[in-house]
This record gives sequence, structure tokens and C-alpha cells, in this order.
Amino acid sequence: MYTSRTGLILGFHGTDESIVRAVVNGETELQASSNKYDWLGNGTYFWDNSPSRALAWAEQLSRRPDSRITQPAVLGAILDLGYCLDLLDYRNLKLVKSGYLTLQANLIARGEALPANFNTADLLQRELDCAVIETLHEMMQEVGSRTFDSVRGMFSEGKELYPNAGFREKDHIQICIRRLDCIKGYFLPLPRIVS
Repeated sequence: MYTSRTGLILGFHGTDESIVRAVVNGETELQASSNKYDWLGNGTYFWDNSPSRALAWAEQLSRRPDSRITQPAVLGAILDLGYCLDLLDYRNLKLVKSGYLTLQANLIARGEALPANFNTADLLQRELDCAVIETLHEMMQEVGSRTFDSVRGMFSEGKELYPNAGFREKDHIQICIRRLDCIKGYFLPLPRIVS
């Protein structure tokens, strides 16, 4: 009952200005990500109610030598999370742990090592977390359970805000939309809200 999220929320996606314009004009849709390091699994990623963090992300990506982002911008989206694997809900963390145990058992049986989470100079790569989330979705499909429409989680990132702080410079909540019909519409955020 409480896994279904009621109401609409605002999500923000950092990308190139050309993609923002094309999506808002109905010329294209955002592409789902399926990188093995996407911490919430496969889907389309949004920052929960944080256009400024979405812009910072796009600016960070634009500085990479192989980046397709030349003009960082933010796309706003109206989201209905539907049946959500909300990682801020204690009960759902138990599901994720069962996903880990299943992944671990499957890999041991095949003689394969678990993927790892690690940091590079400018990117946190969460290969283990992605594999666990994807395993959980596969487990649900195999037993005929309803699969999740979205995944929502809190991510602690960056340097401490002050000595011995429990808060980090880039803490945020991120959303992974697994079903495109959870995206109810797109919009251009007001410039004063983004910066």
C-alpha cells in the first residue's frame, strides 16, 4: 500500500541545451540509461526537486574530453513515481538486501566475482549497487510480482560541509524512472530557479 507514491513531483535532468529543446518541443524522448554503474539501475535519471544540482551535473559532464554536452542545461519533468522502490523506506531496504544475497549466490555458483562500487576522479561508479537493483527487478519478474515503475534513493556525495559533518556538499535524492509513462510532462525551469 505505501509503495505506491501518491501525487506528482518535480524532477530535473541535466543534459545539453539541444536535448532540452528537442524534448520540450516533442521531437524526441530522453533515453534511458543502462550503464553498469548506474546506481539505481536502468532507467531515466532525475534529481528530485533540485534543478541546481542537475545543472551542476551537466556542467561537470561538459568538462570531460569525450562529452556530448557543449551547453549545459536543465530539463524539468513532472513525474508520477507510481509503484516505487523507495530506498528511503526501511522495508524496501530489506528487498534490496535480498537482491544482493541472490546476486551473490548466483555469481558464486558461476564462479564469478561480485562487481564493485568505486570512485574515479570525477565520477562515482556504483556497479555493485546497479547489479543488485537489476537483480531485484529480475527476481520480481521471475516470481510474477509487480515490477517497480521507479526507484528513488538518497545519495551522500562530496566533501563534508564542515568538520565531522553528517552532511556532504553534493547530498541529493535521485530518481530512476523505469517506465516512460511515469513522465507526465516536461518543462523549462525558470532561470532563477536553476542557478
